[in-house]
Amino acid sequence: MFHCRFTIDRRGRAPMYTAWAIASCIALNSSSEVTAASPGQPVVARLEMRFATGENVVDVIDKGDLLTVLEVRDEEYVIITHDGTKGVVDKVNAVDLAESTEIYTDLIEANPKDGRFHTLRASAWWALGETVAAMQDFDAAIEKGYTEAHAYSSRGLFHAANGDADRAIADYEKALELDPDDITPIINRGAVHMSIQEFGAAIEDYTAALEVRVGDISLLRQRALAFKASGELRRAIQDFDSILAKDPRDVAAIMGRGYVRFQQRQYAAASADFSAALELNRDDPLAWNNRGYNRYQLGKSSEALEDYNQAIELAPEYGLAHQNRAWLLATVDDRRLRDPKEAIRAAERACEISSYNAIGDLSALAAALAADGKFEAAVGWQEKVVASAPDAVRPFAEKMLQRYRESKPYVADPQAAEMGERNDANAKAAAQSAAARQEAAERLQRQADADAVRRGLSIEASE
Repeated sequence: MFHCRFTIDRRGRAPMYTAWAIASCIALNSSSEVTAASPGQPVVARLEMRFATGENVVDVIDKGDLLTVLEVRDEEYVIITHDGTKGVVDKVNAVDLAESTEIYTDLIEANPKDGRFHTLRASAWWALGETVAAMQDFDAAIEKGYTEAHAYSSRGLFHAANGDADRAIADYEKALELDPDDITPIINRGAVHMSIQEFGAAIEDYTAALEVRVGDISLLRQRALAFKASGELRRAIQDFDSILAKDPRDVAAIMGRGYVRFQQRQYAAASADFSAALELNRDDPLAWNNRGYNRYQLGKSSEALEDYNQAIELAPEYGLAHQNRAWLLATVDDRRLRDPKEAIRAAERACEISSYNAIGDLSALAAALAADGKFEAAVGWQEKVVASAPDAVRPFAEKMLQRYRESKPYVADPQAAEMGERNDANAKAAAQSAAARQEAAERLQRQADADAVRRGLSIEASE
């Protein structure tokens, strides 16, 4: 590691710096306000600096160069340059990226034909949230003939952030044309394909990238998500397995695999994954909620309720955990656990958290009210569910609405419930009919016996 400093020779000259660099340093050091960056953040060199040991120059930092902060000290940054040199610079000689537009404007004015400085100022504009100015600088860089691959790749990132997928992909493809060995544009193109739900194309991109970065965990994770989104659940599991073979403590991969197993209706395996995640991090409310849901699917209602309670204790504003708890308390078969009034309170809390805008929360509230016999209120909330339900779930929502109107509670399978109710009604009607016929026959017999007695006839029991 080297310290960046002025080196003065015996004649009082500063051979390692230009006159403007010395003047800038004097002016900057007189400033009393310095904004400190954090480790991992980029900073921009205000002036030319050189790393030296004695009279030996080790590396040169130009004005406008991006440096990555490794450590923050009282008056200094420990930084690493683009070339990998580590050193120490005074804080006053480097600024946050968002404060560097004037530095790059000076460089653009001094080098009007060099498009590279436009790309650097574009990054500064972007850090300030000035997206229009950023895009103008990227365009200016390329118009001035700066056609390095990273110029297109960087502009593609900006197009992607602005939601312009087509232009982003076009820039990534141009970058690949200029530098086929750089897989970064392929990875970024995969992310754009994911964002526009072109999952097959995303899988192709991540697969191509993995041919270069074999076994790369971040790429395997992205491809697993693409497989999951495309419905290729088995292949998603394979990628999560590959990640966990490299790092068995990768909680994100364990959680991801658990969710895919839930989608496969492998509730026991999913529950085991979420349990494994909790062994590594017991403060994760998502893992508690997810394990609770899978336990409920396995019929372990008491354990599921405990998991939901733990999730809520860790994250009181976790709306889905409140919703799941409401469903359990309103619909569980175990009468010892069923508590419609508490279900109503849980559902109302979920609705408050979502500002009464989530149909899952509203559905849970309607079901809880129906479980408590408050069918009129249940109808009112279920009508709101039907009004906002997507086409795929509206028929089910309408069936529930009809049940509440008929003063019937929620059921998960309304068709089966209706069939069962019809069978029960038919059986009841048949029993009532048989009883009525029996009663009528007995009444007729009693009447015949009474007539016989009046006529003085004897009544003999039949053998």
